[in-house]
Amino acid sequence: MINARASSKSILAAITKFTILNYPISSFKIRFLSPVSSLLCKTQSNPISDTQLESLVSELIWVGFGSDFEGTQLDPYRFKPLIVEPESFIRVVDSLKANPRAVLGVFMWAEGQEGFVRSGAVYCRVIEVLVVNGWVRSACCVMEMMAVDMGMDSDALVELCEESDSAVGLLNLLLWAYAKRSMAELCLFLFRRMIKARMLPDVKNCNRVLRVLRDKGLVDEAMEVDRMMGGAGIRPTVITYNTLLDLYCKQGIVRSEGQFLEKMDQKGCSPTDVTYNTLINGCSREGDLVQAEDLIEKMVSRGIKQSAFSYNPLIRGYLKKGMFDEASNVWKKMESRGVSPMVSTYNIFLYALIQHGRLEDATLRFMEMMERNLSPDVVTFNTLMCGYCRSGNSGEAFDLFNKLKDRRLVPTAVTYNILLHSLCESGKLVLAKQLKEEMIAQKIQPDVFTYTILANGALKDGDISMAKEYHDEILLQGLQPDRFAYSSRLLLEMHQGTESSMCSLREEMTRSGIRPDVLAYNICMDGLCKIQDLEGADRLKEEMFRNGLSPDHITYTIYIHGLLKAGHLDRAIEVFSVMVQRQLSPSVVTYTVLIHALAVRRQLRLALRYFTDMQEQEIMSRFLLQPVYKDGAAFESKGLIIPDFGSGGRCRFRNFDCKFLEVPKLELQRRSCHSTLEADALAPL
Repeated sequence: MINARASSKSILAAITKFTILNYPISSFKIRFLSPVSSLLCKTQSNPISDTQLESLVSELIWVGFGSDFEGTQLDPYRFKPLIVEPESFIRVVDSLKANPRAVLGVFMWAEGQEGFVRSGAVYCRVIEVLVVNGWVRSACCVMEMMAVDMGMDSDALVELCEESDSAVGLLNLLLWAYAKRSMAELCLFLFRRMIKARMLPDVKNCNRVLRVLRDKGLVDEAMEVDRMMGGAGIRPTVITYNTLLDLYCKQGIVRSEGQFLEKMDQKGCSPTDVTYNTLINGCSREGDLVQAEDLIEKMVSRGIKQSAFSYNPLIRGYLKKGMFDEASNVWKKMESRGVSPMVSTYNIFLYALIQHGRLEDATLRFMEMMERNLSPDVVTFNTLMCGYCRSGNSGEAFDLFNKLKDRRLVPTAVTYNILLHSLCESGKLVLAKQLKEEMIAQKIQPDVFTYTILANGALKDGDISMAKEYHDEILLQGLQPDRFAYSSRLLLEMHQGTESSMCSLREEMTRSGIRPDVLAYNICMDGLCKIQDLEGADRLKEEMFRNGLSPDHITYTIYIHGLLKAGHLDRAIEVFSVMVQRQLSPSVVTYTVLIHALAVRRQLRLALRYFTDMQEQEIMSRFLLQPVYKDGAAFESKGLIIPDFGSGGRCRFRNFDCKFLEVPKLELQRRSCHSTLEADALAPL
């Protein structure tokens, strides 16, 4: 009850804001007020007499209830019947039904009193009075309070609304309240019930329901609503079609753009720029860039105004494929048609350039943007900062961070995560911790990525206890670990060498609805090979296949390295052959561990064969080894330098260190940072 009262206060504040506004009620089919008897509670006690009623109403009218309802003072003792007797309250409301300000004032006062009986009949009566007098916004707020915050049973609430002569209007308001709170199940429940009872929802409410379903990706349910609207004779609007189209495009299920546009024309809904922009975005997401360009040409031929939002998805589509020339041509065509690029257009291009390591070109684009007097937003700065951090120039990234604040732009969690990632990569954990504290001081709450980045940094520095603290903090802050957080925790368990914990963590991921991916399995595989549990590694590989995952080249490389470390050279060569048969390209690391193992065992002819194969595959070796073998001429002639075996017979590499546990760790950090930035950079789309 305390939470409900707290929630109701926020809604009462919203009611106060809208009380001076009158809104037309053409959207709601409402008849005159029903008799009081149809809405009364079944249990009543000592209702007030007619004389008492007249006296209370006179005093309420005298009070007047100005715009500041909360400042109105009434004697709780004198007006106690209104607090504890729903029938008495409804009789007062009926007496004041021509004065919606007074009705709302009495309701707001009573609702804030201790012991107020929150009867559905009272709420419905107040809502009816407000709607009939055109105070629809205030009525919506009261309905939201009744339907959502007070936790009233949906079936009972619907039945109560249906008993009223204003049933259609009340049910529409209830549907609005459910849609506002994105309560998809209740929206569908009420929508179906209204259609079945022929109490048809307003098309605007139908569109609101469709938006809720779109945001939740519920395609089948949205199609059902669309069919039921048609069957009930509810005429769709262009917003209806745009909402459905947006859902279909995001789910990749639009097969014929032409048929969809034709259907709109048949229903008398002319496609708008939003319709075409949605289609262009959907085609670009699916990689059908030719169709996306055709849609833009149709916009031109039909005289539909284009904007940067029309061209942005196509530019992004070409850039995603690395086709920079084609993207530039679309840009030029856009400008030749009088459409100016927006900040989001530049952000898309900057992001692609940074992803392809073209920091200098990205900087030039940024300068061009400034010359056009376009003000960069926080996404622009985040993208460039990420580029500088990737290039190892964190100093320039921090300069951009300061410029961002000088422009009075508010940094986001992504901004801080980029800088934290850079600091952790360079081992500056103290500065990273200070930056996290600054982040909190600026009232920017660290997210799951923040703690994952810090945990990875601590783990890289060998501080396992600190890494565990950061992971524990994710749960303490009430955050839900995502795939990257779980993968990082797996990496932590791998360092601790606890196979059972890794297994339990994978099960926890599954229970949380997060399916372990190849990266997670690679981390577990590395941990098992580290403790030379090759049987466990075999079981893990079989589990991957059972779960529909295919091991990648990193999986096989880790497994091959584990076999070689345990002295199973023949088995490692066999696994290497299986890897090639599965059309997985061995990396330089895969070849390196195999050639190294063969060299250690003096099987130079076989080592030379693998090295020759590596050269034929144009895989360049990134390490230098000291030649010491007398029979190493054949290797040197091929460009391979033989390893140096010092005392003890261990191979010493100068510039290469086979730390295979770093493979999944680096991949985790790269993907984590990339995912964070991508979500930010593509947000305008």
